[in-house]
Amino acid sequence: MTPDLATPSRHQLHEDILAMLIGTMLVSLGIVFYAQVTLTTGSTAGLALLLHYGTAIPFGWLFFAINLPFYVLAVLRMGWPFTIKTFACVGLVSFFTGHIPDWLDIASVDPLFAGLVGGGLMGIGMLLLFRHKASVGGINILALYLQDNFGIRAGYFQLGIDALILVAAFFILPLDRVIYSVLGALVLNIIIGFNHKPGRYVGFS
Repeated sequence: MTPDLATPSRHQLHEDILAMLIGTMLVSLGIVFYAQVTLTTGSTAGLALLLHYGTAIPFGWLFFAINLPFYVLAVLRMGWPFTIKTFACVGLVSFFTGHIPDWLDIASVDPLFAGLVGGGLMGIGMLLLFRHKASVGGINILALYLQDNFGIRAGYFQLGIDALILVAAFFILPLDRVIYSVLGALVLNIIIGFNHKPGRYVGFS
């Protein structure tokens, strides 16, 4: 029989694993570009980058630790499958960001290029994870929880937190780095906004 292309097909385990590996590698490469030229981004990754710049603690350790409180909310809001995948993705990003500099020697990179391409890599990686019902943790889980339980709009809350992170960046990073960070955030969100829409992708897990 000819398969019904309009009927969603469930992702297999090996497909989820491959998507998680590729997606987290793309996100991690984008973060490494950012760390190379001291840029930042939104959510827990941006907070971990700023703390890394201020304390010299490895980004991976900070990123993993900051995400720990959000797993409880992830179970309550998204369920165990999503939470387990997200925990694995956060662990992979923490691992990859710590080891990519050992595998890839970036002697020099233009900050504007790093902002735009790094933001693009993170956006594509996150989009791939979203399509396999996973994420790299972060404030969006808290935002959805607050929306469900207290009526606070998730989008506004997420935007407010990201804005606070970028405001904090003004006290840590040079002005040009903040501007490049904002441009990178725009690229990231445009990629997700244009492509992560209901009905655009029929596979699910």
